[in-house]
Amino acid sequence: MTSWRERGEDNPYDEAAVVARLAAELPRWEFKDGWIRRTYRTAGWKGTLMVVNTIGHLAEAAFHHPDLVVSYAFVTVKLMNHAAKGITDKDFELARKIEEVVMWQPGLDEGGALTGTPEDPRFKYLKYD
Repeated sequence: MTSWRERGEDNPYDEAAVVARLAAELPRWEFKDGWIRRTYRTAGWKGTLMVVNTIGHLAEAAFHHPDLVVSYAFVTVKLMNHAAKGITDKDFELARKIEEVVMWQPGLDEGGALTGTPEDPRFKYLKYD
């Protein structure tokens, strides 16, 4: 059996390899019902739309499209490579990019001139974990 580090981009991983890779790379994501998934909690509809549009842009740029569950105060992203009938490197790479962009906090992540969203409920849009 090959490890998850030796697989090709269109070769699906078995469940144990998916779970191991999520634990190593994307600890807030889970494997459930054949999908890797993550729920982003938002402060309301404005934040939900911002998250959906961000994911939409990343998915279209990657030409790998997730299923989304969209509600007033959350967005659930579900990824699976339909052509490969399982989880592949494409799913992990897009999940990692979504996580990086959606959870970016400029004031905390890197310092500099960008300070991030003010601590004021009027401006909050995402609930960071």
